[in-house]
Amino acid sequence: MNKRVVITGLGIISPLGNDVNTFWNHLIAGKSGVGNITHFDTTDYAVKIAAEVKDFDPLNYIDKKEARRMDRFVQFAVAAAKEALKHAELDMNKVDANRVGVYVGSGIGGLSTLENQHRVLMERGPRRVSPFFVPMMIANMSSGMVSIHTGAKGPNSAAISACATGTHCVGDSFKMLQRGDADVMLAGGTEATILPMAIAGFSAMGALSSRNDDPQKASRPFDRDRDGFVMGEGAAVLVLETLEHAQKRGANIIAEVVGYGMTADAYHITSPDPQGDGAKRSMEMALSDAGLKPEDIDYINAHGTSTDINDKFETMAIKAAFGEHAHKLAISSTKSMMGHLLGAAGAIEAAVLALTLKEQIIPPTINLENPDPECDLDYVPNEARKARVRAAISNSLGFGGHNATICIKEFAEA
Repeated sequence: MNKRVVITGLGIISPLGNDVNTFWNHLIAGKSGVGNITHFDTTDYAVKIAAEVKDFDPLNYIDKKEARRMDRFVQFAVAAAKEALKHAELDMNKVDANRVGVYVGSGIGGLSTLENQHRVLMERGPRRVSPFFVPMMIANMSSGMVSIHTGAKGPNSAAISACATGTHCVGDSFKMLQRGDADVMLAGGTEATILPMAIAGFSAMGALSSRNDDPQKASRPFDRDRDGFVMGEGAAVLVLETLEHAQKRGANIIAEVVGYGMTADAYHITSPDPQGDGAKRSMEMALSDAGLKPEDIDYINAHGTSTDINDKFETMAIKAAFGEHAHKLAISSTKSMMGHLLGAAGAIEAAVLALTLKEQIIPPTINLENPDPECDLDYVPNEARKARVRAAISNSLGFGGHNATICIKEFAEA
């Protein structure tokens, strides 16, 4: 029989704050974390806006020597993992470290390191490339360094599936715990790609909003006037535990993970299936895994990127998966406030589900001023809503046709 899995801690580094309370308060207040890019000079760039993490000092979490040997995406991951352990009141010295695993992925990895070291190679030659170049750049180092800095010696891996990465990491960890492969998993995603190459590349694709004159209004999922997503950065790590382990140590249980779905579109490298079929099947798979019916779900944290085709096709997928109940669901895109965290998006949105269930408040979709006629569901426009939320799902839909859905519900004793 599968073990029950609960969420006992959250760690967040985000454009809306670097601790759970600040993040949540800004989220339900409808605050935007989008502004002008400060990480580099955008004079020659068509896109000059992003959702940057502010006031982050890696030395609050890591010593100076170690921090210098980590790309920013790894610094975010280690910081979020330490915050999550603190939030869960989980002392690694009092648990079996061999039964604590890590599954923290990144969609892109150490792009900053790659940019910097390529510049060194071109300007100063191959002998000046850092010996830390490769281990700083590779995307699995988020999980590797979290393990090293927390002492977690259990299952250790890292999904890399573009914008579905965070949800795959949480979902795969859920399955590991169900099977009994570990007692605790530190699961999540991290990303730090507000960089010249990434902004130029996503901009060349036409994927980014260029509403440079009004940054806080740029991310507008489901709105008729949306013109692309806003890049964000940050990390989220969730402490997942078997119910037995959590209860044994007297943990505070935030919510329960009950279902996971993952599918492929098998359609296009960047565009979702125009019928929303892959996303539909992912949601259906998560519901089936959870043993829930469509009408049991009260809230969906949508992928909701603010791109023309994502918002339209995801709406179609929700209608196909939920039927008549789709019009009774509350749906919101928190990317309207914190931008799109790419590989970290699914993890931070799973944390949003857990907080929504705990607080019984649904975060809004801000900037929804002129609804797209093809996006005609209840997207909780502009203001947070107090509501009864028993169970909720979050969707993540990534380049390459990766779809992932996580289902979380209120915790109740059996």
